Amino acid sequence: MLRAVLSASTLLLVTSLAAHAGSDPVLGKHVFNRCVACHEAATDRDKVGPHLMGVVGRTAGTAESFLGHYSEAMKSAGAAGLVWDEANLAEYLKAPRLKVPGNRMAFGGLSSDDDIANVIAYLKADPKP
Repeated sequence: MLRAVLSASTLLLVTSLAAHAGSDPVLGKHVFNRCVACHEAATDRDKVGPHLMGVVGRTAGTAESFLGHYSEAMKSAGAAGLVWDEANLAEYLKAPRLKVPGNRMAFGGLSSDDDIANVIAYLKADPKP
């Protein structure tokens, strides 16, 4: 009986961790539709905000095509060493104004950790048109 309970508990824990740790770029593309008015991910075309093609691993405020348009806050964050790795992207997507106070992004953030993980998976997939 105890073995069955432990096995079931272990299975539940592993399944929960895998579901949360797993991310889906296809679902991320769907969530990214909230961002397309201001950002492009599949091309290097800037909009109101910088393109996000190749953003994972890029220093904040350094997309060449957008250099003259970044806020001082974003340029300063990059100069201070902010690199868009998964952890920093997750924090920024959750609360942009808390992660980089004074940035110009009007979007308030994503509340769902799953949505955030999926968007990051989409951006990491380096989408192509």
